[in-house]
Amino acid sequence: MTESENTASRANRPVVAVVGRPNVGKSTLFNALAGETISIVKDTPGITRDRIYADVSWLDRTFTLIDTGGIEPDSQDVILSQMRAQAQIAIETADVIIFLVDVKQGLVDADAKVADMLRRSRKPVVLVVNKVDSYKKYMAEVYEFYNLGIGEPHPISAVNRLGLGDMLEELVSHFEDPSQEQEEDDERPRVAIVGKPNVGKSSLINRLLGEDRLIVSDIAGTTRDAVDTEITYRGKEYVFIDTAGIRRKNKVKEELERFMVLRAVTAVGKADIVVLVIDAVEGVTEQDAKIAGIAHERGKAVIIAVNKWDAVKKDDKTIYRVEEKVRDTLSFMPYGEVLFISALTGQRLGKLFETIDMVSENHAMRVGTGVLNEIMTEAVALQQPPTDKGRRLKLYYITQVAVKPPTFVIFVNDKELMHFSYTRYIENQIRQTFGFRGTPLRFIIRERNEKEQQI
Repeated sequence: MTESENTASRANRPVVAVVGRPNVGKSTLFNALAGETISIVKDTPGITRDRIYADVSWLDRTFTLIDTGGIEPDSQDVILSQMRAQAQIAIETADVIIFLVDVKQGLVDADAKVADMLRRSRKPVVLVVNKVDSYKKYMAEVYEFYNLGIGEPHPISAVNRLGLGDMLEELVSHFEDPSQEQEEDDERPRVAIVGKPNVGKSSLINRLLGEDRLIVSDIAGTTRDAVDTEITYRGKEYVFIDTAGIRRKNKVKEELERFMVLRAVTAVGKADIVVLVIDAVEGVTEQDAKIAGIAHERGKAVIIAVNKWDAVKKDDKTIYRVEEKVRDTLSFMPYGEVLFISALTGQRLGKLFETIDMVSENHAMRVGTGVLNEIMTEAVALQQPPTDKGRRLKLYYITQVAVKPPTFVIFVNDKELMHFSYTRYIENQIRQTFGFRGTPLRFIIRERNEKEQQI
């Protein structure tokens, strides 16, 4: 898959979740499929701490892989209850579920109970038997897992990367046909409402709807399922994706954060525009930055909606102080549009639709190659490219190759000389001319030697 194609295909990625007992190799499989060491892998249950999702490409399909994780205690009762919680996360967030078992531990009661739960969900489940480093030695034990009643067991060795191709072939067979997805392409703006629990996401959508369709409560996590809501404003249709909240029974902070992030990943993946709702009273937090980072990484247009603005005691400088704090905490996305709203009173909700239209247009904007090269030529004249050991960077040509987000290829003599700071300088020159408010810009740097340039 090319870089531009990968950029353009981000919106419709299926979500695949991995469920399994401690030490069956979930993190090892996750890393093998992601192609890099993302999760920490040790022999102690529950040590997956950092990155819990990754985009994986296989043949012509790209999907988002999530590691449900979260099983720590040694108690069998607690392990089973947490496996059920894992399975519930997978059922609610994933399009396809990988149920990972261990050929060396064999079929155990917890596997059977979770398999029953997955079977009743009617979600596609791929049963994967890990640690099969010798088919001859272990195939009799692999067949034992047919007793789970959720289909054919696929033998693999995640650590040795054996059997992954057959497993992936089965996995992608459950995805929707991409050509069918394109035929059903919906031109309406798709807006994900994301944020921490209890910042007012459901209240915001209810206010936009003018009815209490979603459950609203002061208890964090009362929204159980992700909901797509169609809203018409001044004759134009929008689809709002409300992220499901955290279940109250998940009291461990880390589990709450994991569930929150997974919800945000799935909602952001379905949208082009992300409205990050922040609690004005509490202020912007590290958790807000985590969710914003998901939208930024995935190239989505972003609006930062500071909600409950009616509840803030204000003077003539309050709005500037709050915006400065938001910008400082979310410094990696200076393009984000900040809006101060109140879902309770309806303050500036009309402005929210105007901002959605504006950032949606910018997210899909195309700029002619001629104009881009004029901007780049002028930028180079104003600030000479950097040099390294006597060799100067030369910029030959720039062209836009994709939208959502706008993606540009710059041809240069030496990629190593194109420092991040100079790429940012070129980006700023383009933004000065076209704005691109609310959307990230992506830059791909490619080498093109002088001889080729002269042809």
